[in-house]
Amino acid sequence: MKKGENGRYPLEYRLWAVDQLRKGIPVEELSQQTGIHRTQLFRWRKNPIHPDSKRNRAEEPAAEVELYEELQRVKKVLAEKVLELDFVKGALQRIEARRQKSTSSGETTSTERSKP
Repeated sequence: MKKGENGRYPLEYRLWAVDQLRKGIPVEELSQQTGIHRTQLFRWRKNPIHPDSKRNRAEEPAAEVELYEELQRVKKVLAEKVLELDFVKGALQRIEARRQKSTSSGETTSTERSKP
């Protein structure tokens, strides 16, 4: 099958190829049969419908689009929280290091004089 005018394979063809891979046909064999590079087949298997494509978004149910957008928001919030956690951990480590240094009173310790 040839690519369409937009340089892409039709959605149905991509879904068919992914289905063949899920049925157990090796990627190399399917690549030779179809003439599609194996890395492209791996991409399709991982994500048969590219979520950022306007053409494909119209084909997806609205609920899936909403879930994808919510997932992106959650990922962003999670990344921000991870950065905050790393900052707090670093601050606590610095505080703990200061405490360990300041446990001594700073005075000279007294020792017994040796007898002459």
